[in-house]
Amino acid sequence: QVQLLESGGGLVQAGGSLRLSCAASGGTFSDYAMGWLRQAPGAEREFVGAISKSGDRAYYSDSVKGRFTISRDNAKNTVYLQMNSLKLEDTAVYYCAAKRGPIFGAWDYWGQGTQVTVSS
Repeated sequence: QVQLLESGGGLVQAGGSLRLSCAASGGTFSDYAMGWLRQAPGAEREFVGAISKSGDRAYYSDSVKGRFTISRDNAKNTVYLQMNSLKLEDTAVYYCAAKRGPIFGAWDYWGQGTQVTVSS
């Protein structure tokens, strides 16, 4: 059983930056592809990005491509989401997720989420 704990959310002005972290425990971190998803009020949860087990491949949704960067440190059991040029529409609860299988498809484990609020 993998436990995921996000941190780093908060309030930021449009155009600003935030870095989210997700610390994993309870499993071998490098066995898991990691992802970030988000859910805005009244909306369905949506894919933000994902990174392969080794960190050599990353994928992003079109809405964040070029602004967000996912990275991971397997020695620290942590995955990061660097968010730059934040927009109002990036406001959401951001969730970290993990899976043992292929990088696309259903996620096996979820964190509790961290709120990101972008203000004008």
